[in-house]
Amino acid sequence: MGYKLLRRERLKRPGHKTLYTESEQETERLGERLARGLKKGSVVALSGELGAGKTTLVRGMARGLAIEGYVKSPSFTIVHIYSGGRLPLYHIDLYRIAPEELNTFELEEYVWSEGVCVIEWAEKIRHILPEDTIYINITHEGENRRKIEMEGFER
Repeated sequence: MGYKLLRRERLKRPGHKTLYTESEQETERLGERLARGLKKGSVVALSGELGAGKTTLVRGMARGLAIEGYVKSPSFTIVHIYSGGRLPLYHIDLYRIAPEELNTFELEEYVWSEGVCVIEWAEKIRHILPEDTIYINITHEGENRRKIEMEGFER
């Protein structure tokens, strides 16, 4: 029960952790716990294949920021803004944005905001992200099991 930290991975590189979750609920709880360590201006870059659990993790992060309401993928709207919690949450999904469209999309206002900015498919804009960005990659390891690799999160 609960997510599992591989201590060997944690010791390999400072700021790098590998965890495993066994269900959607565990992935949400992990997101909730992670959000408690986020502060104004935090940027979280998420990567992983379709259905890996990126939005599930963000749902937990919203709960960890004390944001009420349902969090859903912004695949078609690109950005969802959630407020009413400890900090505003800017949830961005770049899946449908072509590389040539990235210049027309005003990402800076969210990345350099007073809230927490979480970006799905962030590998498309890694070159413009702040130095202290937290990188999280989620991969399937079976039907319900997820491998979650985090870099830059000191907690």
